[in-house]
Amino acid sequence: MFIYAFLGKIEKRVNENMKRLVDIVISLIALTVLSPIFLIVAYKVRKNLGSPIFFYQERPGKDGKLFKMIKFRSMKDAFDAEGNPLPDEARITPFGQKLRSTSLDEMPQLINVLKGDMSVVGPRPMLKDFVALYSPEQARRLEVRPGMTGLAQVSGRNELDYEERFKCDVWYVDNHNVWVDFKIMFKTVKVMTKREGINAPGHVGPSLFKGNDAPENVDSSVK
Repeated sequence: MFIYAFLGKIEKRVNENMKRLVDIVISLIALTVLSPIFLIVAYKVRKNLGSPIFFYQERPGKDGKLFKMIKFRSMKDAFDAEGNPLPDEARITPFGQKLRSTSLDEMPQLINVLKGDMSVVGPRPMLKDFVALYSPEQARRLEVRPGMTGLAQVSGRNELDYEERFKCDVWYVDNHNVWVDFKIMFKTVKVMTKREGINAPGHVGPSLFKGNDAPENVDSSVK
């Protein structure tokens, strides 16, 4: 039993090191190859929405540690009479909607990947307020680095409800390896070209997670 446990730890460490190496290589290549597009999008954001170009938001990473996720801005600044930001639907612009539909607003997260805050593939980082609402099984999605894309994103994206997304995330935590990651990357390209599942029905983005009425373990048998 000790030998099996020891070999399991070695396999896990090798898998983690391989995953990190792939993340570094892919993020460096992508940032280099896509730099012209990166600069064009940055110019367009500045022209259409003004400064700042980037939007930073704290998100929970591996083990719940907070990091600042980077995105291109897709919304204008607009406030009500009391100084509160207007709803997303009132602040999103046609330019911002187009940016989101192509997922180009996510491109700066390659910097997060290079820094080690994120991985190319993993559960998408959600709002930090969601963490307190997770069931113990759902919280397992925090056992790995969050990703720019993930199993849920190639299985329906924002059209999936949260229970289905969490099933995908927990399955990934239990079964991920470099080959699974490459398979998800290839599927991501197909999803992006079709622009499917960008928004949840009735929303300009994903709907809000409101917790579990009756917290229970999530079945992780996703195939």
